[in-house]
Amino acid sequence: MRIHSLPTQLVNQIAAGEVVERPSSVVKELVENCFDADASQITIEIEQGGAGLIKIRDNGCGIVKEDLPLALSRHATSKIASLDDLEHVVSMGFRGEALPSISSVSRLTLISRIHGADCAWRVNADGSERNFDPQPDPHPQGTTVDVRDLFYNTPARRKFLKTEKTEFAHIETLIQRMALSRFDIGFNLLHNQKEILKLKPATTDVEQEQRVAGICGSAFIENSVSIDFAASGLQLSGWVGLPTFSRSQQDMQFFYVNGRLVRDKLVSHAVKQAYQDVLFHGRHPVFVLSLTLDPALVDVNAHPAKLEVRFREGRLVHDFLFSALHRSLADLRPGHNLAQPAEPESPPQTQSVPDAEPNNVVWLDDSKAPQSKPDLSFKPTYSSRPPPQQASLPLQVEEAIQAYASLYPKHEPIVQSVQQEARPLGHAIAHLHNIYILSETPNGIILVDAHAAHERVTYERLKQHYQNGAVPSQPLLLPIKIKVSAAEADLAEQEHEFFNTLGFELNRSGPETIVLRSIPVLLTNTDTETLIRDVLADIIEHGMSRRIQDKSNEILATVACHSSVRAHRRLSIDEMNALLRDMEQTERIGQCNHGRPTWVELSTQDLDKFFLRGQ
Repeated sequence: MRIHSLPTQLVNQIAAGEVVERPSSVVKELVENCFDADASQITIEIEQGGAGLIKIRDNGCGIVKEDLPLALSRHATSKIASLDDLEHVVSMGFRGEALPSISSVSRLTLISRIHGADCAWRVNADGSERNFDPQPDPHPQGTTVDVRDLFYNTPARRKFLKTEKTEFAHIETLIQRMALSRFDIGFNLLHNQKEILKLKPATTDVEQEQRVAGICGSAFIENSVSIDFAASGLQLSGWVGLPTFSRSQQDMQFFYVNGRLVRDKLVSHAVKQAYQDVLFHGRHPVFVLSLTLDPALVDVNAHPAKLEVRFREGRLVHDFLFSALHRSLADLRPGHNLAQPAEPESPPQTQSVPDAEPNNVVWLDDSKAPQSKPDLSFKPTYSSRPPPQQASLPLQVEEAIQAYASLYPKHEPIVQSVQQEARPLGHAIAHLHNIYILSETPNGIILVDAHAAHERVTYERLKQHYQNGAVPSQPLLLPIKIKVSAAEADLAEQEHEFFNTLGFELNRSGPETIVLRSIPVLLTNTDTETLIRDVLADIIEHGMSRRIQDKSNEILATVACHSSVRAHRRLSIDEMNALLRDMEQTERIGQCNHGRPTWVELSTQDLDKFFLRGQ
């Protein structure tokens, strides 16, 4: 067959295949146009799940009469005029394909009025980009797009639509997510003439929290912390859920880049890393976060539906997100006036973490000790009961404990007398079942899992000393030659200092060969060859890697578990109070190393409710 040009309507229908997947796709494109028109109020009317009617009205700037035919033509837009504009996109839509694509698979009417005009003008479109005949209309300032009978002329596409309930659920979820990106705009959503959602513009912090609570649930706000972090020209703001407020699915994760809702692997990886050692296994964090950066640093033209973006400085963005979230979670300590952890769902059933070596005395506040370095050679202290059978430790943990014990001088445990003054975690009054510390505060009572809390205290101290000091390293008797690609060998040579600071001596010995000569003491029994390969792969994909740190932390967490106070070991009042004081100074103290809660609080109001006092 000879080469020929396709009819305009068919071209637009092909484009619609990428842009218009279902009714919610139409809603997304049209609401984003409302954003670009500087609207402060948007009304979305839906009938039959969007298959019958999608009508979206805004009070924005409107479109002049002469531009209405262009608005319904391919590659016509007011948002970009040059390649430079395309590289600095600040609008939500810019391709100029949405309206002609939508009109090619529906019966579309566009009505618009600009400020000061005598009347509005109305045009009908069918995707052919011909026969436009603007007619006057009494429409107020702003724009209305009326989309009827979606996919009426493409029956195969219409057959793929789900039930009315399902299609509308997609639309409702979409509007809720878009409402979390633009607090300055009011939203009204109706389905079959019934009002489903009504959100007023939210300009104050309280109003914004109310909107988030209305969409994500009040429990989200009660169990989250607001963040506002800026560095290197990047700004991250929003809310992140406490680690103990997690979900089994990734259904409450909203991330926006310059106001655009996106799904991005780099972002997901950074968030996952930030929550790594505070989240219960198999759970997912919840968050509403907005990243603002120079439009030149992000490519929003990487996906037809603009659901994905490409960062020009991926490593910078990844490190910024990780640091901001990691720091925010680390700063969550008792006394910050946060609501107490509460899970919206029951966590999955898993095997409990076994208590390890029994009968170690609690590691108390060592601020007055002769030195502040960690001491892992605790002096055993037993209660009146016979000590339980001591479990044998894994060889790697034994070696790690010996390595650290040899690095730092020993000192005796310190029992500190505690003044009866106001403290966030109160003062201990009992040790329940030789497991839980009962503490009294001016506002109620607190229960602490002594082993879990002490495990976090020990773990954070080990990490701090491991990261701040010279990493103990040992040379290999026989250096390991690792075959890699030329690109990986180049990277290993380039990142030589990075590996060196983590205890690895890694040199290049050929175009596709690197030689490992020394490794950290902590990773003696680890498959270091595979670890190095994985780290190089991470750096190539994400621009950085925390795999070595994570592996080291994994072993340090095990060391901390085996070095912490055991369950069923009776603690004195002084020991319990010393642990409470340590908790108040420890980062990420709300969870143990396995993501389990370390403490909970019952206020006097909660206690009164139990006994119907004041009712």
